Amino acid sequence: MSWKYNNGDIGNKTALKTFTDDMIPEGAHGFVYLMIVIIDGQLKIYIGKKNFYSNRKKKFGKKALAAITDKRHKKYEMIKKLSYQNYYSSNETIKQAHKDGVDIERHILKICYSKAELTYEEVKAQFKFEVLEDERYLNSNILGKFYKK
Repeated sequence: MSWKYNNGDIGNKTALKTFTDDMIPEGAHGFVYLMIVIIDGQLKIYIGKKNFYSNRKKKFGKKALAAITDKRHKKYEMIKKLSYQNYYSSNETIKQAHKDGVDIERHILKICYSKAELTYEEVKAQFKFEVLEDERYLNSNILGKFYKK
């Protein structure tokens, strides 16, 4: 099952498009998503976030260190593209449903352009959909500060 995207309008099923790598906007950091699955005849939903890229720090090799004139810099930043296409949430219930072969609808709600915006939009969506009050949602907390129980 691929990611579907329509600028956050998941109610309009006719306008949903399959999201591909060439649709990633320049400078985009990640996206807020919503996953829908039916487990044991009950609708379950999860809202989360996923980065398109990760920033990794890697130490220089001996040759590269010898070539550096400014000895204060010991590391450099390397950007690695993450595999969001095969991502099925950090939630254990959804991961298990995927392993069991259950169909999971995956929707991109919003594409974000910074780490702060990504976190803000995830929290905003979680409060908007009232994930802690509604039993259909699998989210057990928001930011590790607000809990379901």
